[in-house]
Amino acid sequence: MMKKLLNFIGRRDRWAWPHIAVMLFLVVLPLILIMGYAFTDAEGSFTLHNFVKFFTNSDAVNTFVYSLGIALMTTMICILLGYPAAYFMAGKQFSTPKVMAMLFILPMWINVLLRTLATVALFDFLHIALDEKALMFGMVYDFLPFMIYPIYNTLQKMDNSLPEAAADLGASPLKVFLRVTLPLSMPGVKSGIIMVFMPTISTFAIAELLTQNNIKLFGTVIQENVNNGLLNYGAALSLIMLVIIAITSFGGEKDNESSQLF
Repeated sequence: MMKKLLNFIGRRDRWAWPHIAVMLFLVVLPLILIMGYAFTDAEGSFTLHNFVKFFTNSDAVNTFVYSLGIALMTTMICILLGYPAAYFMAGKQFSTPKVMAMLFILPMWINVLLRTLATVALFDFLHIALDEKALMFGMVYDFLPFMIYPIYNTLQKMDNSLPEAAADLGASPLKVFLRVTLPLSMPGVKSGIIMVFMPTISTFAIAELLTQNNIKLFGTVIQENVNNGLLNYGAALSLIMLVIIAITSFGGEKDNESSQLF
């Protein structure tokens, strides 16, 4: 009996079973429930009314478009701030890159709500208005490490002989960066875009706290409908957001595979 148990545990594929069970219970089953609620009404009958209601509701569509804009702006700012920081930390002239990387990653150890509440308290102390600018600051502050680390990790693993070879062949530092370093670091940039864009478009707590609920994002609309008992409509909105996130994720992975092939 003990031998059979050891043989069962000793097979590597058996160790995946707990993970599969968790994924089925916490990922697949909720997605099935969301799809079920999205395509049914309060009586459980099949309907497309929830989606029609969204596309005919100008306020919901405008909120969705506004949330996309906020997510894109946050992602772009994180790229502009995160790439130079990651490039600087990965440089050979920097003596303590791991220490600086840890300092950038350290805020991720603190709950996002605590960081946001601390930002609200700081803005109140400095008498800074809690408006769209405060929202953008909070978004960038919370998600900037998710952009820096993938780029830094990619630059760290890059073969340094390639930029050196380009420099030896007469390329200027700018051409070395544009022709060698930047293309080779694009997988990290694309990973950072996915890691920033996905949570930014779906968040609601940051907007509620940093704007005193004066600015609503799409995540806030979903939360309000679910809290008000409109589960079917809220599920439809969640499914629309999931489709957008899935397109972004799969598109980024496809681009990464293409860049690796070439």
